[in-house]
Amino acid sequence: MFSLFKLAALFTSVVTLAAAETHTVVFDNRCGTGTPLLKVNGAILSTGGSFTMNGPLRSAIAYLDVGCGANGEGCTMVETTLVNPITPGSGSSTDITLIPPHSFSVTTGFGYFDGCDGAGADCTNANCGTAFHSSGDTGVQVACQTDNVNLAITFCD
Repeated sequence: MFSLFKLAALFTSVVTLAAAETHTVVFDNRCGTGTPLLKVNGAILSTGGSFTMNGPLRSAIAYLDVGCGANGEGCTMVETTLVNPITPGSGSSTDITLIPPHSFSVTTGFGYFDGCDGAGADCTNANCGTAFHSSGDTGVQVACQTDNVNLAITFCD
């Protein structure tokens, strides 16, 4: 009986590990200056290295700190939520924002990988049509409905 209980516990652990949610954000800074930052609620998660979240990554911001404010003010900013979809349309969403107090600072782009490969956006100038300029520009959000999707953010490409 005891060994059957151990076997059941082991099986449950393996199933739980296999179903665990994880997301990684990687940076490629080609500018030769500045510090890539990934933040959630003001807390710095990364200063340019890869960051892996075991679970959903909600309401994260990323930008190349080239003299930006504490939350990317004055700079081009990427906003992202990486989450496994539990219902249709409830998965990951990422965008670039230039809504004031944010403004164009450096060419910035992002792309999903390990799911939704090829989906992303690039903003190469202050008037790019792939970024939020006002809150009504919802068409610039790039969604991904794949479990455990990852995100690459590139500056100055």
